Formats: sequence, structure tokens, C-alpha cells
Amino acid sequence: MEEVKLLGVWPSPYSYRVIWALELKGVKYEYVKEDLANKSDLLLRYNPIHQKVPVLVHNEKPIAESTVILECSEETWPHNPLLPTDPHERAFARFWIKFLDDKSSTLLGFNLTVGEEQENATKEQRELPKIIEEQGLGKKKYFGGDKIGLADLVFGFITVWLGVLEEATAVKVMKPAAADDFPRLQVWIENFRENSVIKANLPDPRELLAHSKRKREVLLESKIA
Repeated sequence: MEEVKLLGVWPSPYSYRVIWALELKGVKYEYVKEDLANKSDLLLRYNPIHQKVPVLVHNEKPIAESTVILECSEETWPHNPLLPTDPHERAFARFWIKFLDDKSSTLLGFNLTVGEEQENATKEQRELPKIIEEQGLGKKKYFGGDKIGLADLVFGFITVWLGVLEEATAVKVMKPAAADDFPRLQVWIENFRENSVIKANLPDPRELLAHSKRKREVLLESKIA
């Protein structure tokens, strides 16, 4: 009998990427909630190198790193595919997965920056909406076409986490110059959030905001000290 466990942590968008993929594929799994301040023996055993989440354990075989897990899940459970069958379109999806994965640490770490560091991060990331909309989305409903794919799951943190971080810092990272800027990106956000599987597996923005504010307060106190 197949056994699937997912080791994750609540505020992590990287964990949610994997949750969304498993749910969209209809894979039954046990979710194991981790506390990174007090790492479990399971986490240390299954991911001894980085000791981070998410970790997917399939029949006692662990896989770490969210994008690696997504690719492995696609091969392990090929039903309800999340990558296109066309080789060029698959490469296109993988390009955007890599693109945003390279940017996500800066975006998601924005809440933990202050002063000049935050100012530089803001300037860099404000170029992203135009690039994403014009080069990534184009005129498609999703990055992969008419249905949600792996690239959408990787970009999914924009739909909740980024807005929360902007509110926590009172700084708009991806602020449009005008109200009607980036209309296709805004439509994509709505389409993504309204998907029934995604909608049922989104964190509460209020809880995320409280969590982000607490982390930021600790940061500011340490900077002052």
C-alpha cells in the first residue's frame, strides 16, 4: 500500500506549493506539521543536509526542495498532469519556475529587511509585474494555458503572501503605477485563488499578517539592540 507523508510548516509558501500539487492530483497523503524551532527526529532523518521543509516521503523514500518535489510528483503520479506534454511548453514552464524560484527568496525575505537593504530590494522587485505579465502570462489564463500547472503553483505565493508582506512593511513591492496596470496579472491572481482546490487550501491572510508582523518586530528590536 502506498504511503505518502508531507513534512511542512504552516506559514511556508514552499509547503503550500506541494500541498496544492498533491491536492490537484488527488494524491492521499498525511501532513506532518513541523516546528522549525524544535525540529523533529523525522525531519532530521529525512532531510539531514538542509533540515528544512517541505519534505515529501513516498514509501519511506524522502525528497527535499519544493521544486524537486513538484517535478518528482509529476513523474510519480502522471494523472492530472501539471506540466504540458509539448517539449517546448514544458521547457517554457520550467524556465518560469526557475525564474521565480530565483526571485522568491528576495521577495519572501522582504519583511526581514530595513533601510537601504529594503530600498534596494523594492527597486529590483518592482520590475517584476511587467516581466511576469508580458513575458510569462501573455494572453493565457494560466502560465501553462487553460489550466493550472506547476509554474502557477510556484507563482502562487504572489496571491496571498506578497500582499501580506507589503502590508506588514507598509511598502508596496509590486505597486502598479496606475489602477489599471497589469490587468492580466490581476486576472490570473483571481483565477488562481478561485480554483476550488486552491481556495480550499489557502492560509488565512489575517493569521499570516500577524505572523509577519511578529517576525518583523523581532527583527527591528534586534537592529536597535
